[in-house]
Amino acid sequence: MLGVRDLFRVGIGPSSSHTVGPMKAAHSFAEALRGRHFVRVQCDLLGSLAWTGTGHATDRAVMLGLAGFLPDTIAPEQIEQIVEQARSERRLVVGGRTIGFDADADIVFDRVGETPVHPNTLRLTAFDGDGAEVLAERWCSIGGGFIAPEDMVGDPALDDEEVAPPFPFRTGAELLAICACHGLSIAEVMRANELARTSEAELDAYLDRVIEVMMTCIDHGMQAEGILPGRLKVPRRARALRQKLEGDRFRNRQAPHSIMDHVSLFAIAVNEENAAGGRVVTAPTNGAAGVVPSVLRYYRDFWPGADRAGMHGFLLTASAIGVLTKLNASISGAEVGCQGEVGTASAMAAAGLAAAMGATDRQVENAAEIAMEHHLGMTCDPIAGLVQVPCIERNAFGAVKAINAASLSLRGDGTHIVSLDQVIETMMRTGTDMHAKYKETSQGGLAVSFPEC
Repeated sequence: MLGVRDLFRVGIGPSSSHTVGPMKAAHSFAEALRGRHFVRVQCDLLGSLAWTGTGHATDRAVMLGLAGFLPDTIAPEQIEQIVEQARSERRLVVGGRTIGFDADADIVFDRVGETPVHPNTLRLTAFDGDGAEVLAERWCSIGGGFIAPEDMVGDPALDDEEVAPPFPFRTGAELLAICACHGLSIAEVMRANELARTSEAELDAYLDRVIEVMMTCIDHGMQAEGILPGRLKVPRRARALRQKLEGDRFRNRQAPHSIMDHVSLFAIAVNEENAAGGRVVTAPTNGAAGVVPSVLRYYRDFWPGADRAGMHGFLLTASAIGVLTKLNASISGAEVGCQGEVGTASAMAAAGLAAAMGATDRQVENAAEIAMEHHLGMTCDPIAGLVQVPCIERNAFGAVKAINAASLSLRGDGTHIVSLDQVIETMMRTGTDMHAKYKETSQGGLAVSFPEC
């Protein structure tokens, strides 16, 4: 059973599938090499990792993972120094051994190699002094920072728990039935499942940590200035937006819709931090990392009676929607397009906000369904392979849609025509039918419509 600790993970930008996942895979490979004799390591990036890996800093992530770093513990300010030192010295410490390492030669962007299991595949190989293979592994980065050996993708053994959760579910219908049978809210079901593998104090501490990183990310993003990395030279906008909104408030000329401008500001601030390689919470991916935090900040700052318990319930409820999507569809833009990333994040945020505002379980499910339904068919077509345009603004719109969906659901009684399960199934079918050039390869859509100089 997946849970809140799986859907919300502290990491670094700019991508959960193209940065966080490859870093973790490379780290695992390096650990497997400990005690072996090898003199060279090569990483071949395949599929979407090859097409957009440069813009997503996949090569840098692989270097960091091989060097023993993980996305949840490395300090973002360390990264540039570590990478530049490895490049200049052409050496890297891998699995406790110092080896020669030429990033330009030893990290290969293979755009013709086959990816039979998942479009985000990397092949890691270690060689001895005679050029013979010492160890070779193929890993898939399956979205949201999740990784799996290629031959184990989809294997139920990966989901085995030491302790079975008290309320297992795989569909929204099953989740609602559990809630009705036991008189529990969705958040209470998720909490009970989490407590099967951790203590209450540890769970609350984890939720507090997630909230703290989310709020700090927003604050940092609203203060930072400058140009985002990459050849697009996109200027940060969040600081200027914040100053304009504050100026309108002090002049007492706020527009009725200005609260939504604040929500957009929060989302843009997070995704600019993500694009800059800063500390973010994968929610459920990095490309969609701004949606949930901005709606949570909306609840914290603008909803009367907002409190810590409400924020915890928000995250627990949101994670339930992420679990349903992860189990029955995908949160990988390379697999189903941006509908799986921003669409899922919007559904998660809508459900979380509805719950925090006192919605019934059926209203919560309705809120998630509304939000996801209106992201169906959204492509993943980042210009220049960077998680910037249109990704940053898409998070702002996903957040606004989430608030609208929660509000609409609260105006009703939870009765609706299309179920969340049906929308999730439709999202997966749509993603399967979607042409590969619209799924995080930067070969279609806006990515080819924008003239590059």
